[in-house]
Amino acid sequence: MSDVATEGLTEVVIYADGACKGNPGPGGWGAWLKSGEHEKELFGGDKLTTNNKMELTAVIRSLAALNQRSRVTVYTDSVYVKDGITKWIHGWKQRGWTTADKKPVKNIELWQQLDTLNAAHSVSWRWVKGHSGDPGNERADQLANRGVDSVLR
Repeated sequence: MSDVATEGLTEVVIYADGACKGNPGPGGWGAWLKSGEHEKELFGGDKLTTNNKMELTAVIRSLAALNQRSRVTVYTDSVYVKDGITKWIHGWKQRGWTTADKKPVKNIELWQQLDTLNAAHSVSWRWVKGHSGDPGNERADQLANRGVDSVLR
């Protein structure tokens, strides 16, 4: 059965990952995007960051790279990202971007960017166990490590 809201949308698969050498420390993000026969690799890094920021950045940069509304399946090995965007964000927004214990949400700017991009597409979120041999996740991990290397030169 077809969902009218997503009918005709381009299908995109994204594998996204973050890496950090020290937490905080130099970090990288990487993503592999695939749509039909088309593939794209993205990566980058920051000299001083955290693993969670890099995990979020990988997904944000991936969704931002799409030039039209798409039906997207995002694979991430980050429970923080998956649960944050599918569960926790609703309460954060209701409470004015504060956590259940009334503290400001960490990485709020990144979460707000992700929230906007998530709404711009039809996104399904999937958790995949990291370093378990999943080819897409392994490729995203390699790209994230390239991102780390790019800021260490």
